[in-house]
Amino acid sequence: MKPLARYASLNRYVDLCRSVHIDAVDLMRSVGLAPASLANPDQWVPAASIAALLELSATESGREDFGLLLAELRRLSNLGPLSLVIREEPDVRSALDVLIRYEHTYNEALRIRLTEVSGLATLRIGLEVGDPANSRPTADSVDTRQTVELAVGATVQILRSFLGPAWHPVSVGFTHSAPQDTSTHRRILGNAVDFDHEFTGIVFYASDLDARNELADELLRPYARAFLDSLPAADSSDTLSRTRELIEVLLPTGRCSVEHVARSLGFDRRTLHRHLAESGDTFTAVLNSVRSSLAQRLVSNPRYSLTDVAVHLGFSTQGSFSRWFRTQFSMSPSEWKAQRQG
Repeated sequence: MKPLARYASLNRYVDLCRSVHIDAVDLMRSVGLAPASLANPDQWVPAASIAALLELSATESGREDFGLLLAELRRLSNLGPLSLVIREEPDVRSALDVLIRYEHTYNEALRIRLTEVSGLATLRIGLEVGDPANSRPTADSVDTRQTVELAVGATVQILRSFLGPAWHPVSVGFTHSAPQDTSTHRRILGNAVDFDHEFTGIVFYASDLDARNELADELLRPYARAFLDSLPAADSSDTLSRTRELIEVLLPTGRCSVEHVARSLGFDRRTLHRHLAESGDTFTAVLNSVRSSLAQRLVSNPRYSLTDVAVHLGFSTQGSFSRWFRTQFSMSPSEWKAQRQG
């Protein structure tokens, strides 16, 4: 199935188009979206169509920061009914837990994962939008730069709704390259914005997770929880994509075993193997696929030495990484890098 997102993803899109002097109606129709449907924010639409619209809007306006400008207009209420639940959670940690657990109720393409290490919390943010002409989601089928920046910026805005308007993360990373002008990114996200990064996400102090939610009303919390219990759980067929995400997170830690991944998903080893087999996969094949995808991206990036790449992919030595790489791509990492840079 194609991942879907709600028209609420385009909240304030028309306003932004007017401010940068482009025609929102024509642009929406050009990617098969109905402008009148903006009046029904809970209506579902292919996530790939929204991604295509934002890329086209950035091109037409000449604004590489289009997605981020749209994020600046975001508020917690843009999440629709789920925002009522999040608003009544007692602290930031609980609010993020609801946001992540029920992400499928507002955007099926969005993937957010929270980790905590050494006093820092990291929200890794990814998108699998698929393709309007292809029902199978792929990372490369649609350019998602603007959509990714919208997702990251909107998440920062949500955190600010709890932590205050002056709050800034420790750092923000994007896997894509920097635009010519980064002033909007630094104004909205803070000065520590890193491009060509190993992952897309937001890093902030873990202590922020325990900040009390001043918006919450204890008397309303039971009603909000009752609504939450009525929401559908995530589809179990999503195990494959969640396994891929966890492998990417755990590889640099050296703890990317099938047992650890299964435990993180709430399964035992045999249950994880069974779920993957239903998708026609094995854990070893998924691990190798994730490593191959990351290796191509990181080896091509001049910022990372081969030793850095080896560590990030969970290899104990550069030599073992190089041998694996040659097996996968029939050339050494150095030859691959030279070929891509040449």
